[in-house]
Amino acid sequence: MEEVTIRTIAKRANVSHTTVSRALNGSPLVKEATRRRIQELADELGYVPNLNAKGLVEKHSFLIGVFFSELENGTSPSFLVDVINRAKAALPAGYSLSLDSIEALSKAGVSRQQYDGAIVVSQSRADDPFIETLMQRHLPLVVLNRRIDRKDVSNFAPDDYLGAKRLVEYAVRMGHHEFGIISGAAGFVSAVDRERAFDDVLAAKNGVTKPEWRRAGDYLPESGYNAMREILSAASIPTCVFATNDDMAVGAIRACQDLGYQVPADISVIGYDDMSHAQYLLPRLTTVRKPTDEIVQAGVAALTAQLTGDDQPVEQRIIDPTVIIRDSVKRLRK
Repeated sequence: MEEVTIRTIAKRANVSHTTVSRALNGSPLVKEATRRRIQELADELGYVPNLNAKGLVEKHSFLIGVFFSELENGTSPSFLVDVINRAKAALPAGYSLSLDSIEALSKAGVSRQQYDGAIVVSQSRADDPFIETLMQRHLPLVVLNRRIDRKDVSNFAPDDYLGAKRLVEYAVRMGHHEFGIISGAAGFVSAVDRERAFDDVLAAKNGVTKPEWRRAGDYLPESGYNAMREILSAASIPTCVFATNDDMAVGAIRACQDLGYQVPADISVIGYDDMSHAQYLLPRLTTVRKPTDEIVQAGVAALTAQLTGDDQPVEQRIIDPTVIIRDSVKRLRK
């Protein structure tokens, strides 16, 4: 039986073999109807890509590095899983992911032969030298999650300041005036932006916060739990606490329950990210939906264009988040 190749499919579909290659690799340059038709033909003909042979010919590893800031001390496990699942779904068929921390690889180094491309999920400006190293090695690259200063790298990030601002403004509209905050991992740009928005809204709306109502966390649940216990041990307590990510909000709500406080009857809690578990908490968490899906899809599309050799311009986009109103904020205003 004759081997089915990309050229076989191209002949049957009456398109170029380049179009077939792009379609099977998920390139955004191919129209969806064309991509479906080519994929159906490939399935019908029993096409199986010989990834090992292709890798030897083209010197490809078919491995994409996904590099996070501080995997062990700062990156939320929920966010990490969210990004990995979305990247796996969006990448062209045949590619695998390799996960590591920027901190570890900054010491060990990255070989151009190890990876076909890189997705850098950056939280901190301390990642900039690592990004520069990847650029110097001419590795196809996108940077997600943090707005970067350089203009020669495709970059997709959320507007964390805007999301936190809208969320705290919502709590003010619900009648809240006294606020606590559990801030995020030190040095993370998202933590700075969310806390800055919190302070700006309180200043604009004459809100009140106190030093004993402000505690530092690290984006992990245990830090939210410990921080909320400290806030609840103060002489007076705020009516609403902004845990600056959902994982810390989980810990904060548990601390309230352990100390006999009901959420939101006794104290309201708001989070950030809208991780999958947020809607299943008791109470269901009012939070901000970080546009992770859109960010990752845009990033993978830009990376795919580089992997297939398409001469696409650098794309940079800041994507607005959405406030998700659920049950964890008590209405105080009549």
